[in-house]
Amino acid sequence: MSSKTGDDWSPRQRSVKRPVLIAAAAAAAAAAWWWTDSAPYPYAQHWLLDLPLPFLTNRRLDALLAVRPGERVLEVGPGTGLQALHVAGGLGAGGRLDIVDIQQPMLDHVMRRAAATKISPIVPARADARDLPFEDGSFDAAYLVTALGEIPDPGAAMREIRRVLKPGGRLVVGEFADRHYVPLVTLLGYANAAGLRPSARLGPPLAYFARFEPPSGDAI
Repeated sequence: MSSKTGDDWSPRQRSVKRPVLIAAAAAAAAAAWWWTDSAPYPYAQHWLLDLPLPFLTNRRLDALLAVRPGERVLEVGPGTGLQALHVAGGLGAGGRLDIVDIQQPMLDHVMRRAAATKISPIVPARADARDLPFEDGSFDAAYLVTALGEIPDPGAAMREIRRVLKPGGRLVVGEFADRHYVPLVTLLGYANAAGLRPSARLGPPLAYFARFEPPSGDAI
């Protein structure tokens, strides 16, 4: 019995075969990314960070973070600046967005994009999220989007963010079901241990934003 070669396929068969092969290749690439994905996310693959994630939209981030002009805000793990440029744009001339990453190339990438778009109130700092280089009570708000699970000790990072939040501040965490996904129940445990209480959530369990706040009247 002979098998068909590529030349033996009819035009109709080839038109069906091509999308099947493309889909198979895409699935193989996705599987390879899943199993080789490392933490922190390597800068060599930074282009993937510009792909929008379902449900983790800037509109939903805005709804929970609720930044106001003049505030000082912290982002941990800004990636290529997908959220940073958006948030900084709402802080006005008197506001400031501090971005923290362990990888200098990520910070440099965000700052190049900020310069190109003339968004100015962004200040980068290369640092470990478990040991933030800021004074207690420095920030009105903080956020992380698909970054918490890449930190070796997420609980320590949550405690540090809690430390640098002002009384009455808020923290927004965005999570998506990738290899470093932090389930909501796990996140609630980290938040509770850090002295933060949940106050709101948007999105389904596998792609959600959750907001946390210090207890009312609590001092750091």
